[in-house]
Amino acid sequence: MKTQDYSNHTRRPWRTIGLFLLSAVGAAYWVIETIDDPSPANFIPAVLAIVLTYHVRFARHHALGVQDRVIRLEERLRLARLLPNETASRIEELTTEQLVGLRFASDGEVADLVGRVLNGELATRKEIKQAVREWRADHQRI
Repeated sequence: MKTQDYSNHTRRPWRTIGLFLLSAVGAAYWVIETIDDPSPANFIPAVLAIVLTYHVRFARHHALGVQDRVIRLEERLRLARLLPNETASRIEELTTEQLVGLRFASDGEVADLVGRVLNGELATRKEIKQAVREWRADHQRI
């Protein structure tokens, strides 16, 4: 498996993107058909296609939300184990975005990064991930 770092850690869900585009085209077709001929035979497929498009769009969104919640719990447990007591007592100050960014930091550098986040030097998920020197790969991400 390829070594993971900041430049290649994201995933492109081509299957989801393709399904979304296909369902959006279908929804557009049935909406146009319903406008041209407003009958139940056209209206029902139009509504179903719109609902399908909505669900395809938000299926990944909801999965990523759940993944972020799991990472938040996982990182709080890891930080409680790795950080000195005075810093560990401030774990609750870290946002979910920041915890997701810290997810990729190795155990050896996470304490320094948490200190930088708590001091306001790093704020966003992107800034934190770019500051990671020893990348801790996560091949299980959605």
